[in-house]
Amino acid sequence: MTADSPRTIVLLRHAKADWPSVADHERPLADRGRLDAAAAGRRLADDGITPELALCSTAVRTRETWKLAAHEMPHRPKTVYEERLYEATLGDLLALLTETPDEVGSLLLIGHNPGTHALADALAGSAEGDTAARMSRGFPTAAFAVVTFSGSWKSVEHGVGRLTAFWAPHD
Repeated sequence: MTADSPRTIVLLRHAKADWPSVADHERPLADRGRLDAAAAGRRLADDGITPELALCSTAVRTRETWKLAAHEMPHRPKTVYEERLYEATLGDLLALLTETPDEVGSLLLIGHNPGTHALADALAGSAEGDTAARMSRGFPTAAFAVVTFSGSWKSVEHGVGRLTAFWAPHD
């Protein structure tokens, strides 16, 4: 891959979490979340989305979401569990994207709201069809957005991409 190659960013919000008496970071998925995480993985596979690298928050609910989604995909990408994704701001997320090696053409980020939705909004300078309108109604649990752009990961900034897909499990 060159610095000017096309790139894909898939932003997956963790699935529905349960609310047991544990620290927020340790919250597991609810029953519905387990079903929705697998559905998200199936949809990514059905859409032919094959990330080369996955960055996953260290929170229990994101790790569980990724495990269930990845199980549905034909090839599991290299996965890095990234502490900085937990409670990340838009600025934190943009900074993480710029650290992606240029040999990676497709990146999947499994994180939390409001950061995941904010990042999708910030990157999408344009959109295909009704994707932007559907995403503007919210970014529910287990939803994902796909943004494409050309250039180096170091050049990722507001408005650089095109929102090509948005999927939510109960849309």
